[in-house]
Amino acid sequence: MRVLITGAAGFLGSHLSDRFLADGHSVIGLDNFITGNPENIAHLAGNPRVEFVRHNISTYTYVAGPLDGVLHFASPASPVDYLEHPIATLKVGALGTHNALGLALAKKARFFLASTSEVYGDPLEHPQTESYWGNVNPIGPRGVYDEAKRFAEAMTMAYHRYHGMDTRIVRIFNTYGPRMRPNDGRVVSNFIVQALSNQPLTIYGDGSQTRSFCYVADEVEGIYRLFMRGDNNPTNIGNPNEFTVRQLAELVIELTRTGATIVERELPVDDPKVRQPDIRRAREMLGWEPAVSLREGVTRTIEYFRSVLAR
Repeated sequence: MRVLITGAAGFLGSHLSDRFLADGHSVIGLDNFITGNPENIAHLAGNPRVEFVRHNISTYTYVAGPLDGVLHFASPASPVDYLEHPIATLKVGALGTHNALGLALAKKARFFLASTSEVYGDPLEHPQTESYWGNVNPIGPRGVYDEAKRFAEAMTMAYHRYHGMDTRIVRIFNTYGPRMRPNDGRVVSNFIVQALSNQPLTIYGDGSQTRSFCYVADEVEGIYRLFMRGDNNPTNIGNPNEFTVRQLAELVIELTRTGATIVERELPVDDPKVRQPDIRRAREMLGWEPAVSLREGVTRTIEYFRSVLAR
């Protein structure tokens, strides 16, 4: 197959590019580097099955030649990024999704939308099933990301129903691992970088809010299977093992052997209190579930950040 991946230089997009290439497919990567990192795809330079285009998918997009798939992963995805780039976040969720869908339609390609567990907002249902409609504040600071993804899902389903397009929607839960940016503001990278830099680990509130952390290799495998043999309905891909933020901080302190302390800060507006995916659909339809434990995944991620910080 020949597939286009938007956001190909990002954390997930770069790993997904590797996954398609590993199975012998060809990849056109597209990124404008707002939050993507050229180093994430530097190892692909010279690969004859890879093309890279520096481009903003929120503007007019043309790709020559046939495509079998369009995978839309372009978007700021951490609170630090989408609060710094609120308009770009809304544009890539709306205009970017529209352009990517239009390209897929013109090429008669399968379309794959990277959505998020944030469509559930601060959920009143726990764990979250795909049938839950969510509890989102559309005018809060996080609304630029949450509503951009909810709109992107609605537009994807409209193209599926109106044009009969072959579409997929993945709802991604907290993912971590190598190629995260040290300053991206996500909790795993924050804690590891703070610990390795001999700084206190910053938790918001008392740290009792929960998250479900999925190692990137597991997440990408679930995404790849969903693209290959899923259906058009949204599908949760994440690790159902739930941890408090304070438990994560304590694990990072243990594994880095730094003796770092923990400091508490005020809880951000609309910060979800719980987050846990129900992955029955993924288990039954894709035969997928995560295999890497939090301890193992955090250990691998610590080693990655040690090498990054030593440069």
